[in-house]
Formats: sequence, C-alpha cells, structure tokens
Amino acid sequence: METKVKYDQFTLEIVKDSLIAIGEEMFHTLARTSMSPIIYEVLDFASGLTDAKGQLLTQGNGVTGFIGMLTFMVKQTLEKFGKEGDLKPGDIIIINDPYGGGGSHLSDVGLVMPIFYDGELVAFSANKAHWTEVGGKDPGSWTTDSTEIFQEGLQFPCIKLFDEGKLNQPLVDMIAANVRFPDLSLGDMWAQVAALRTGEKRFRELCDKYGKEVVMDSIDHLLKHGEQLALKEIAKLPKGTFEAVDFIDDDGLGNGPFKVQVKVTITDDEFICDFRGSHPQVLGPVNCSYTALVSAVRTIFLAVTNPSQDINDGVFRPLKVIADDRSIFSAERPAAVSTYWETMLYGADLVWKALAPVIPHRLNAGHLLSVCGIVLSGVHHDTHEPFLIVEPSAGGWGAGEGLDGASGQFCIGDGETYNVPVEVAETRYGVMIDEYSLRTDGAGAGEFRGGCGVIRAYRAMTDGQTITATFGRHKFLPWGFNGGHDGSRNEVVIVKANGEVVGPFGKCARFPLNKGDVVRLITATGGGYGDPLQRPAEKVAWDAKNGYISIEQAKDIYGVILNPETFEVEGLTPARRK
Repeated sequence: METKVKYDQFTLEIVKDSLIAIGEEMFHTLARTSMSPIIYEVLDFASGLTDAKGQLLTQGNGVTGFIGMLTFMVKQTLEKFGKEGDLKPGDIIIINDPYGGGGSHLSDVGLVMPIFYDGELVAFSANKAHWTEVGGKDPGSWTTDSTEIFQEGLQFPCIKLFDEGKLNQPLVDMIAANVRFPDLSLGDMWAQVAALRTGEKRFRELCDKYGKEVVMDSIDHLLKHGEQLALKEIAKLPKGTFEAVDFIDDDGLGNGPFKVQVKVTITDDEFICDFRGSHPQVLGPVNCSYTALVSAVRTIFLAVTNPSQDINDGVFRPLKVIADDRSIFSAERPAAVSTYWETMLYGADLVWKALAPVIPHRLNAGHLLSVCGIVLSGVHHDTHEPFLIVEPSAGGWGAGEGLDGASGQFCIGDGETYNVPVEVAETRYGVMIDEYSLRTDGAGAGEFRGGCGVIRAYRAMTDGQTITATFGRHKFLPWGFNGGHDGSRNEVVIVKANGEVVGPFGKCARFPLNKGDVVRLITATGGGYGDPLQRPAEKVAWDAKNGYISIEQAKDIYGVILNPETFEVEGLTPARRK
C-alpha cells in the first residue's frame, strides 16, 4: 500500500520562509516600540527564533556583532531551567551575563521566551538590545577605565522577569532604582517583551496552520539546508592554514599593546579558527568573552562563504573556534568587559587579514575596525534635563580587487546600523554639531584607494558635560595589502573654548567639557589595495579635484603631476614612468 505524503518540498520552503518572516516582524516590532535612539535610530539590537534545543532558526539583525548570540542566551536558559516543568508558558527570562549567554557587555540586555504548543516546548523567542543605561559607575554604563564587572552595571544572571505571565515587579523596581534613565531602560524592556510575544504568537499561528509536525520537519530542513550551503561554499575556498598577527592598542588604563593571533585552517568540510597564543585577559575593559569571539568569527565566516545567506545554526556547523581559557578573547569573571568590542572585532579582523591575500575577490583591505563609540552626558541648555548620547561612529573601509573602499560606513561589528541624525541630536541633546564631513587625509593609497573616514564635531552648550570615548586602531592602523598603503588612525581631539587643543588620543573616560568646548571625533581612512603608482592618472586627477587627496599627495604618492588650477595631468614623476 502506498504511503500518503503529508507535505512536500514546497510546503517545507513556505514554512521556512515564514520562520524568517517572523524574525523580521519581531525586529520591526522592537524598533518601532523602543524608547532609546540607540535602538530605534541606531538599531543596536537583534531578535529571532531558536528551536527547542537553542539552535538558531532566524535572526533579524541591526548589529552584525550579535550574530549567533541569541543561541548562547537560549542555551544558558536551558542549562538553568532545563528540568521538566521549570519553564512554563508565559515565562520570560532576562540575561546579560557577559561570560555566558549574554556574551557581550552588561548594556546588551537579552530576553528569552519559551514557546509552547499543545503543552510541548517547541521553540524560543529571543532578543538582545543595547539599553542606554544599566547603572554602574559611569553614565551610559560602559566606560574605558573599569577594572571589574561590578563597576559596569546591573547583572541579570538568567532570571525570570515573568513567571507564567506574572511580572516580577520587585526586579523591575530594582532596575528603576539603579539606572539613571529608568523611563528609557524600562521602555526598551517593554519593547523587547512586545517583540517576544509577537514571535510567540506568529509561531503558534504557524503550527495552527500547517501542524506542529510539519513545522518541526521544516525546522530540521532549514538547519540541514544551511549546513549544505555552507559546505558547498567551503569547497570553493583554498585549502590550507593561513595566519595573521596584530596588536590591540591598550586596555584603557595605559597597559598594552597586546598581541593577538589566529591560525585559520580550511579543509573540505571544516573552517577552523585557532586564536590560541593570544594575550591573556587584561585589567581594563577591552576583554571579550568566548561568546563574543564566536559571534565575530561568524560574521567574517559569512563574508567569506555566502554573505547573502539567511543565518541559522546549520550555516555555522562547519565552523570551529578555539581560544585559550582566560585569554583576552575568552575572558572569565570578574574581568571588565564594557568595551569588549575593541577586542571582539579583532577576532573577525585577524581572520580577514589572514585570508584576504588568498581570496581578494571576497575580502578587501583593513577598515576602521573600532566601533568608535562615545558616551556624552550633561544637562540640556533649554529643558535643563539630563541627557545622554550613546552612539557609534562611521569611518572608512578598505579598498579591494577592482574597487575603492567605501567612505563613511560603520565597522563590521555594527553592520547595517545608523548614527543619530544631526537634527535629532541637536533637538534632544545639549550640543550643536559644528561639522559632519568626510576625512580626506589621503591615507590608504593604492591602485584602489581606501575609503574616507568622517569627522563629527559636538559643541557643548552647557557647562559640566563629560565624554567617554573609545577609538581603537589609534596606534595600529587599518592594513593595506598587495602593495597598498595602510590607512589612518581613529582619534579624538578636544578644542577648548579658549582655543587650547587636547589630544589626539584614542580613549578617555569622563573628560570634562564646558560650554563652547568642541569634541572632534575623527575616524580612520581604510587601507589601500595595490601599488599607488598603478592607479590611472585620470583617477588621481579626479581624486585631487574632488578633495580626496592633495596636489602634493598626487605627486609624492601616486607619481602624477597636476595643474594646481585645472587639476589636469601635466606629467608623471620618474617613479611613475618606470
């Protein structure tokens, strides 16, 4: 007797795409209901679904640095509440433990919600968002001079925010009493709850429509399909072991630099990134957890294999990440981690640097790398209310085979995010923005030149403001390759109202600002690709005419002599003529 097929490949694909759509709807729900500009403007958050085992099914991303972190949150939830009956419908768990499921720093608060159908745990809804405030010794909660986690804010060690749908009000009261802007933090928390409930509702509707068995089989199909796609792309890569070494500037407390390294081994079915031998964890807050390292490596793994792939845990099954215990890449309690991204992103960049020479069609030269984050606080000049700016900065990306680098883009860890618009900043905060322009310093020269950094200048409108900033790659520049020159550094300069100039520097904590003082945030130009003397003379002339390089740089670096008035090519230097 012929067995009747319950569903076919088309149904599996429809359900698979529906799961992806649920992740996107969760993402937009959170963005539209949040209270903080760093969420609804910058998009510093992620949301998605996992299966009942914590395997990632779909993730809507603002920042790429969160790729895969939802998995670790859910798995820590299962470790703690995995016994029969410990998780119930209506539960919501809150977690920001950096050394486990939280994975980044305390400001990135995660919520996890189990999804039940017919009494069975079938999936999890999860999200992770940067709260403007979680308490701690400094406004904005992250800083550059903390020495242990206890200085960095409230810790949520995988505990229930909701128990069977009932709010844990004492926990909410504790949050409100310990953060400087409770309306923002609690408003963002409720936005996250709304997004989780959206995910739960849509997943249950999917089970109603197609049946639980079909949805479960579609999940298995989704994960296997992701693995197959990854293996197919790995087969196209050069095989062997590729190495890179670099240095992290410092830890914010004057210690450093710190050597970091990787060996990338590519076989027919594995992509192994071995960071052993990198510097041990340090006193200052640049340490990152193993979870953060894995997320960074996942980002560059996608770039190398299939950048357009919808992510799930199946995609990452061939990827292996190895690090020493208690290293700067796998810090353990109570190490300070509030500016973890300064190290985390080196995890991606080292793999990038190791592989760029052998797959230049996929990987460009080095870019600004650092988030170049700031926390600027004070009192608004009109409302006399306290304000807090927490935002990343854009900068230059590296050139590559056949193309110049992109200008004014966020680093690999921020991905498809934004900064706070000038109009919003001047309305909500006690600052004026004197300048927002491209940094045209001529660095990153090559046959294809690196993209420009940016300059963003904040003028304080009141006394008593402070700024904390962390601009990594201040001492060790974005790297060029194949004959291209290195880019320029990230830096901060303070211009006092009396004309005194302080800086440039890469990190500061609570630097005092008074009315009329200007903070100039200057980000790096990306690295170049190829010999600058091979850049077509007409392109050099165009660059000079449009202000990307000077007449002198055209001659000294590119070997092209230009008319200073018309920018027409008048000749070539002897080095160029060779």
